[in-house]
Amino acid sequence: MLGGMNSSVVRVSVKGVMPTSNGCALFLGTGEKTFIIYVDASIGNAISMIINGVQRERPMTHDLIGNIFLGMGIELQRIVINDVRERTFFARVILRMENELGSKIVEIDSRPSDAIALALREDKPIFVHRSVLESEEDMSELLERILKEQD
Repeated sequence: MLGGMNSSVVRVSVKGVMPTSNGCALFLGTGEKTFIIYVDASIGNAISMIINGVQRERPMTHDLIGNIFLGMGIELQRIVINDVRERTFFARVILRMENELGSKIVEIDSRPSDAIALALREDKPIFVHRSVLESEEDMSELLERILKEQD
């Protein structure tokens, strides 16, 4: 399904969303390793709400985008966090569009936080490039400590 990408990307999940002094820390990881992406508070809060199944009265931005996809017959296939440069992460949103003209795969540049919100909303996989995962410090112990303190 992922073509030749299999070995270069690793599937991750959102392990936690923690408020910080200037936004939110998103903990993403595999069974072996967890890393952090810092995001602004509003999108961190939105991601937290999606994870916790909180219903909102009005559509938020990622709801709007999801509704546009639905209306236009576009399916989000997956997202890939594909690069990190000077603590700024980059992501791609991979879409499949099918209509009377045929089918087309489109890749769109995105902030990881927006891509993650969309992937969670649409229940689609989140991947990270192996090179990004390897370049990041493992935060598994920190996350475990925080989660223990919350209990």
